[in-house]
Amino acid sequence: MLYFTRWKALGIILTALIVCLFAVPNFFPEARVKTWPAWAQRRLVLGLDLQGGSSLQLEVDSNYVKKEKLDQIRDDVRRVLREAKIVYTGLVTKGDAVEVRVKDADVQTTLAKLRDLAQPIGGLMGSSGQRDIEVADAGGGLIRLSIPEPAMIDRLRKTIEQSIQIVEKRVNELGTVEPIIQRQGNDRILVQVPGLQDPTHLKELLGKTAKMEFRMVDPSVPLDQAQQGGLPPDTEFLPAATPPPPGYVVKKQVLVAGGDLTDAQATFDQRTNEPVVSFKFNTSGARKFAQATQENVGLPFAIILDNKVISAPVIREPITGGQGQISGSFTVQSANDLAILLRAGALPAPLTVVEERTVGPGLGQDSIEKGELAAYVGSIMVVVFMLLTYRLFGVFANIAVCINVAMIFGLLSLLSATLTLPGIAGIVLTVGIAVDSNVLIYERIREELRGGRSPISAIDAGFKRALATILDSNITTFIAAAVLFMIGTGPVRGFAVTLGIGIITTVFTAFTMTRLIVAWWVQWKRPKTVPI
Repeated sequence: MLYFTRWKALGIILTALIVCLFAVPNFFPEARVKTWPAWAQRRLVLGLDLQGGSSLQLEVDSNYVKKEKLDQIRDDVRRVLREAKIVYTGLVTKGDAVEVRVKDADVQTTLAKLRDLAQPIGGLMGSSGQRDIEVADAGGGLIRLSIPEPAMIDRLRKTIEQSIQIVEKRVNELGTVEPIIQRQGNDRILVQVPGLQDPTHLKELLGKTAKMEFRMVDPSVPLDQAQQGGLPPDTEFLPAATPPPPGYVVKKQVLVAGGDLTDAQATFDQRTNEPVVSFKFNTSGARKFAQATQENVGLPFAIILDNKVISAPVIREPITGGQGQISGSFTVQSANDLAILLRAGALPAPLTVVEERTVGPGLGQDSIEKGELAAYVGSIMVVVFMLLTYRLFGVFANIAVCINVAMIFGLLSLLSATLTLPGIAGIVLTVGIAVDSNVLIYERIREELRGGRSPISAIDAGFKRALATILDSNITTFIAAAVLFMIGTGPVRGFAVTLGIGIITTVFTAFTMTRLIVAWWVQWKRPKTVPI
């Protein structure tokens, strides 16, 4: 156990050295680190509680989610009944249900057709047996379709999950570092962005649904007639994002939806040098856009964002390349913001900021100072205890603990992890766990010496027989850290990350690094007694 080949010893030292070197960028100014090679720029990111930043709590509009589902049910009912050639009247959304009236003779056939619309809650993997639509015969030929409560909860959950993905894309497009985006309760999303002191721009981006649609403009209806409500049934009046004109009469039929976009970039128009947004469609979107422009040459079409017309150009010629550009009184910032929104995709439901907090850097600095003080005091007490208790072997243990802490910071920097105040607590706890492993080894050596073994034999047996205990204790702690990481959120996960990494480095340094140092000492001194 005390014999190390030259290559094995070199491998241990190089492993520790390389991991420790990843912590070096944290001791240099960020401006200087950015001049280094990309692989050497990884460093720790301070969390919201250490460097300050913005915290927003967003609420999903559950009424909008329900309305969208009811509208979808109504459209599906219309489609199914038309395909089945069943005569119906009074297809309306009434309260929390969709109602339709058919002839008494067609009630059973209609019920059977409409019940096919219901899907298992949770999709094909749903095992509860419940469906997302309840179809009931209300009597007199009236059929009512409603959304059961479990289905509404499931739909809201899916909306939250989709919203989190889109919010994360939008926040990451801003170039922020390590944002924390997670679900809160049934209908809320927590967004924390370290280092962002003014959340105004962030709120504007997150508050937009970014529902993009391409529809044809109906120039046959005068604006004054449209504003008075005199519209054909297949059209509607939408306001302009930047008047004049005050708005446009557009057809309800959507030619291409924003979901068919694959990319959007803020660029400059080569003719006017004005900021524009260039976009690209996927194969399906390109085909639909090409067909729409071929059939409507010479007519204006509207580019609609969140029910506002941002541009209404005239189709001069068919656009078959699957790409185009959106122009309109854009600034460089607004064009970039629109490109971000389109790349991230539309939110499935509007988000409302219900809570906003800005943490100043002063609070973060105070937390850093107190965390550092706690770390220093705890570490010094541990070092002194090991020196007083184990003398020279205490020095060996303290060297291994210092390497251990440096490796923790190196691995955290390699992962570009976010360091929070609970994370600092995890590092301090790891120092105690690290020396605990050395205590197990040293106490085992003492027992072997009392049993009459020679110094070298006692040291060898102490390391060998303490290994199983060290592994058992650290594996159980690592399992606890893994559980905290999987089911915890925010600061709890930060604590779990540092604790888990600390346990890995502890096993390495306490058993491998300390053993290497002791082996070198034994080879050098050939001791007759053990100063422990």
